[in-house]
Amino acid sequence: MKTQDRIWYLQAKKLANEASATELQELKGLLKNNPDIGNQAKLLNNWWYDSRQQQTDSNQLFDKIKKQIKVNEAKAAYLPLNKTYWSGRVKGNNTGEKNLAMFKNHLKIALRQLSKQKMYATIKVGGFAFSVAACILIALYIKSETGYDKAYPDADRIYRVIGQYNVDGVIKKGPSLPAPFGKVLTSNFPEVEQSARIMPNALFDGAGSNEVSTANDTQNTHEDGFAYADQELLNLLQLPMVYGDRKHALDQPFTVVIAKSKADKYFPKQNPLGKLIYLNGDKTKPYKIGGVMQDFPASSHLQYSFLLTLTGKELWPGEQTGWGSSNYTSYVKLRPGTDVPAFEKKLVRNILNKYIIPDMVKAGNKRAADIMSKSSLHLQPIGDVNLKSYDIDDNLSHGDIRFIWLFGGVAGFILIIACINFINLSTARSANRAKEVGLRKVVGSSRAGLVQQFITESLLYSFLSFAIAIIIAVILLPYFNLMAGKTLSLQFQSWWLLPSLIVAAVVVGIAAGIYPALYLSAFKPIAVLKGKLSTGSKSSFLRNGLVVFQFATSIILIIGTLVIYNQMEFIMNKKLGYDKDQVVMLQGTDMLGSRIKELKNELLKIADVKSVTISDFLPVAGTKRNGNVFYNEGKTLEEEGSGAQYWFVDTDYLKTMGIKLVAGRNFSAQMAGDSQAVIINQTMANKLNLKNPVGKRIANNGAVNTIIGVVHDFNFESLRDNVDGLVMQLSNQKSSIVSVKLNTGNVHGTLSAINGVWKTFAPAQPIRYTFMDERFASMYADVQRMGRIFTSFAILAIVIASLGLFGLSAFMAEQRSKEIGIRKVLGASISSITALLSMDFLKLVGIAIVIATPIGWWGMHAWLQDFANRTPIQWWVFILAAISAIVIAVITISFQSIKAAMMNPVKSLKAE
Repeated sequence: MKTQDRIWYLQAKKLANEASATELQELKGLLKNNPDIGNQAKLLNNWWYDSRQQQTDSNQLFDKIKKQIKVNEAKAAYLPLNKTYWSGRVKGNNTGEKNLAMFKNHLKIALRQLSKQKMYATIKVGGFAFSVAACILIALYIKSETGYDKAYPDADRIYRVIGQYNVDGVIKKGPSLPAPFGKVLTSNFPEVEQSARIMPNALFDGAGSNEVSTANDTQNTHEDGFAYADQELLNLLQLPMVYGDRKHALDQPFTVVIAKSKADKYFPKQNPLGKLIYLNGDKTKPYKIGGVMQDFPASSHLQYSFLLTLTGKELWPGEQTGWGSSNYTSYVKLRPGTDVPAFEKKLVRNILNKYIIPDMVKAGNKRAADIMSKSSLHLQPIGDVNLKSYDIDDNLSHGDIRFIWLFGGVAGFILIIACINFINLSTARSANRAKEVGLRKVVGSSRAGLVQQFITESLLYSFLSFAIAIIIAVILLPYFNLMAGKTLSLQFQSWWLLPSLIVAAVVVGIAAGIYPALYLSAFKPIAVLKGKLSTGSKSSFLRNGLVVFQFATSIILIIGTLVIYNQMEFIMNKKLGYDKDQVVMLQGTDMLGSRIKELKNELLKIADVKSVTISDFLPVAGTKRNGNVFYNEGKTLEEEGSGAQYWFVDTDYLKTMGIKLVAGRNFSAQMAGDSQAVIINQTMANKLNLKNPVGKRIANNGAVNTIIGVVHDFNFESLRDNVDGLVMQLSNQKSSIVSVKLNTGNVHGTLSAINGVWKTFAPAQPIRYTFMDERFASMYADVQRMGRIFTSFAILAIVIASLGLFGLSAFMAEQRSKEIGIRKVLGASISSITALLSMDFLKLVGIAIVIATPIGWWGMHAWLQDFANRTPIQWWVFILAAISAIVIAVITISFQSIKAAMMNPVKSLKAE
């Protein structure tokens, strides 16, 4: 490097307070040996450190500066920080060493800047860290949700068959299909490599939940996760087996495949093959264990621990060959290269024309010709079941792709808000870096070299933020799991995690730093050194726009939080048409068989028990459902029929549930004819076009029943849906649930009495119960989770936006310190100065409110469309969101504004 270049390089570092002691000593020696340059450097020092320098000296300095700039431009010389300069001027160093030296220098300068601007660095790093932590948590959530059902071999060729039917313009979708459907798939369609059925409908004994015991057990244990399955299901999914042969584990009647966790529970340290388990105390129908499979992973929509064989199983005589009922979910594995859309059309054409329509024609049904135009079959990739089944009635608990997009968008906006803080604070403090930039350009720095310097600073902030974000994410992960209903973890041993974080840190660092780097590196050196560059950035259109964007996003999140909260309050307090409070649901009562009525009578003897009903059909999730089609008497072959739920209840059902009659009467145990009678709801009467339904007769599957009563509509399904038709019939069949209506404030004492009665009937089975209002609340767990997540992220967005506003207000107060001093000298009050400094920012918040209000209304209006029962979006939601934003902004700004207003004006004016 030339001596002259070296001197100016060291001189620039000295003036920027970036030179080390060794470099200062070197500079001193060089200036001593080069007195001509030493005089120029001395003049530059005097100008830099003494703002009252004489004009003649300044002119001499600027003449030399101009001359140096022209020389550099003519020769296309570059600053020693630029790698092009190093490659042409420095001999004996390879490219890697040059780049490393340059990077070290950039990093050293970036660290010094970080230490010199502690408050602004804290705001930048803190905002980045919290936003990145939120992104990490949401990324874990999205990865978990999108990773479902990917582990099965050949998962890309496995599909679930979905039936679709148009009912009066409303599209109904579901996976339930007739029993013969699965076998027809394999035998009639060469495109199908394998097909299998599963039947998890708890309406039929064995599926759903059971009380389990083994030959050595003296006590029954409640277990969920039972389903009937074909032997072919094990082969199609290639489920890994711990014990037994997968190809034959379910090919014999009354066999069962159990999960490894259940084998360890009931047969610890044993091979359970061939051993027996009993369901609900029935020793006459034992199930032999034909295999032990690995537990279904948490990332599977199939969560069953007991697969009961369908071999030799008929739910009723002729059920396996009839096309009139639909209870089975069918899965298919297609052969490689199959055209799925073409196969779907072929499937509809063949199944309907060859099987369903001929079956209806044979029965004399005149509506068979309408079936083709209203029905269709579709193949749903198994990987889509978890996230793309929100409009499919499958009674499974799964995610929603719309939530994925929503949470991903929220995470992105929070990260953008943090990046905006970085951009705003970097450009706002541009005057503080202006002389540095100008001086570097004077001694030959290129714009590219300066961009590299500022990008390095941005990357330093980004990597530091990511490191802190990981710590924050680890700390917040348990809370996030509780909030989201997940069991997520940061898998540091995974090969992809560290590279992903590094790449993300680089991308975020460059994205946040590129504009400030280009902005700062564009300063003109002569303008800077003459003091002509604006020292404030007091009003920047871009900066103001970014502040508006930050607060608009925050306000939209606040509006979303308030609307979700309001909707949940509406749901939880809505009059449902039945009374869910103080109802205890005793479970596992089917173990008692015929003694269940005795249990009911004993419970009624407890003083604080108001009424008791025996029924598995209750208006909350997790209880039985039975969809049927009903016709007016004599119209079975002519009318399309009306779909409805068909429930079996006892004489005390209406009383226990608090359901009101609007016409007719309740069931009576003293009237023998009531065993063939039904009670319907108002919706069912309307669907059947019955103006005076009492005494009318309706038909279902050949049976004809007389309507004796009509009840008020009540919400027996989720409030997302309208009330559907309901038909209730008196039944004495056994039930797994006995519901007890309490009439007391002494709930604990009454439960103790109920427990005492239970022990006399089932000493070998622990009592299990839940309150109906708790079961009702669980139906909306996903909405509650969404509300909690929205609230948390709204708070985070507000905090990050406030951090940026705090930094900007501090900077603006600093830039206007002399103005404030003059105003105070002239008699301005502290309150007027505070208002002056706050007003500009409050105007921006006002603009954000105007922008956010219609966007927030539109977004939440669209979200509420998922609920048939919904509350209107109240005007006060927007007022409250606006007031919240203004209050937060005022609190954030006022600290710096009041501090500036109270400052002694002598301090700011003494230099004038």
